[in-house]
Amino acid sequence: MITETSAVTFRQNLGEMISQVQYRKDSIVINKDGKPVAALIDARLFARIRKMQERFDALATRMAEAYAQIPMEEGLAEIDSTVSKERTAARKA
Repeated sequence: MITETSAVTFRQNLGEMISQVQYRKDSIVINKDGKPVAALIDARLFARIRKMQERFDALATRMAEAYAQIPMEEGLAEIDSTVSKERTAARKA
C-alpha cells in the first residue's frame, strides 16, 4: 500500500512510519507544499530499484555506443518509421 503524508506529519510520526514500511512493506510518499518530494520504501525494494537502474544505464550506454556512428536524423527517422508500422499493425489486429 502507498500512503501519502505531509513532511510535518512524517517528522512527527517517523518511528511509526518506519515500522509501517519495515513490517508491512508499505511505501510512504512525503509531500511538501502539496507536492511529492521524497519516498520511504522498503530497503529490499530500494536495492532492486538500484539494480534495475544500473542495468538500464548499462543498456543505454551500450546502445549509445552501438549507434554512435548513425546520424541523429537517420536514427530518428528509423524510430518514427518503426513506430508507425507498429501502430498500423496494432490497429489491424
